[in-house]
Amino acid sequence: MAHKEPFKIAIPSAVLTDLRARLKKTRWAEDFGNQQWAYGTNFDALRELVDYWQKGFDWRRQEREINRFAHYRTTIEGIPIHFIHEPGKGPRPIPLILSHGWPWTFWDLHKVIRPLADPASFGGSPEDAFDVVVPSLPGYGFSTPLTTTGINYWRTADLWVQLMRDVLGYERFAAQGGDWGALITAQLGHKYADRMIGILVTMVGGLSLTGGNGPKPEDYAPEEAGWGERTASFFHGESGYFHLQTTKPQTLAFALNDSPVGLCSWILEKRRTWSDCGGQVERRFTKDELLTTIMIYWATQSFGTSARYYYEAIHNPWRPSHEGGCLVEAPTAVSVFPKEVVLMPRRWVERHYNLQRWTVHQSGGHFAPMEEPEALVEDIRAFFRTLR
Repeated sequence: MAHKEPFKIAIPSAVLTDLRARLKKTRWAEDFGNQQWAYGTNFDALRELVDYWQKGFDWRRQEREINRFAHYRTTIEGIPIHFIHEPGKGPRPIPLILSHGWPWTFWDLHKVIRPLADPASFGGSPEDAFDVVVPSLPGYGFSTPLTTTGINYWRTADLWVQLMRDVLGYERFAAQGGDWGALITAQLGHKYADRMIGILVTMVGGLSLTGGNGPKPEDYAPEEAGWGERTASFFHGESGYFHLQTTKPQTLAFALNDSPVGLCSWILEKRRTWSDCGGQVERRFTKDELLTTIMIYWATQSFGTSARYYYEAIHNPWRPSHEGGCLVEAPTAVSVFPKEVVLMPRRWVERHYNLQRWTVHQSGGHFAPMEEPEALVEDIRAFFRTLR
């Protein structure tokens, strides 16, 4: 088995000192006529968050909370991988790998880790326990520095199989993910169906980002009215970041690696727009939660490689591992949150995935494990209960 090393999050004090100096010297851009965020991040909201970052945010307290979990690092194919490993407390825990997206970090999954690993301590049954593994995607957070080109979602799926099999000893396992994590999870269900107990995704789509084959208007059921329009609106009006990060990520990296307020602006706007917050981002994320995410990117200088993940997805296109049959053969569950940025109709999903569970929730957006952790935990427990 490959080697793993215990790892503790410990940002050097010099990084924090430098951050305070940069925040103090911010040269603010003029902003006007932008109360509704139509032009992008609103000055007043950003200034309020940055003021708290300077005067109220305690990184060391967040660091202690993060370090309550057992962290490890390993190297796979020369790529550093950081992960949390929380063994299950129950008679037959299922190994489960949870994959995050962008602009997420591994910490966006922290609310679901212990309820999944130790359900009895959270009102559940120990029969539903999981051995929970939460890695940082390559080039994100503490899975750095990434100096290898070509690493994207389908290559990450290959790395996750090696992590679960060679590092942790799991021959078969389950997988769950959202955003890029949903594509990683779907790729596991496509290429490695024989290794998958099952998969659950909170955002579903095609595995090829460069191909067509999308849903037709008649695929949408009456109860899915507006889903196609919502998805089209996202691609038309909210995908500027995607075009930049798939074409010139390094240009942006120099800006946001140098400016903490720039990084904060870039991430804050997505947290507001993509969550079910009604335009009030703190309905879903506290200031501490927002800044902990931003700090992980800042302290690890990983924005640039996280942005390159988009470039690598487009410039190293996905190709199927097998032809014919179901695209994703692993037993699949989909948790639909109504304010998700991409909403695919059930009929389309059934054509491409081995769909066995479909749950539409009443609230929640793109960041399901942060926004609606209890609902997601219940979906995961209920689905895999049928596969034990």
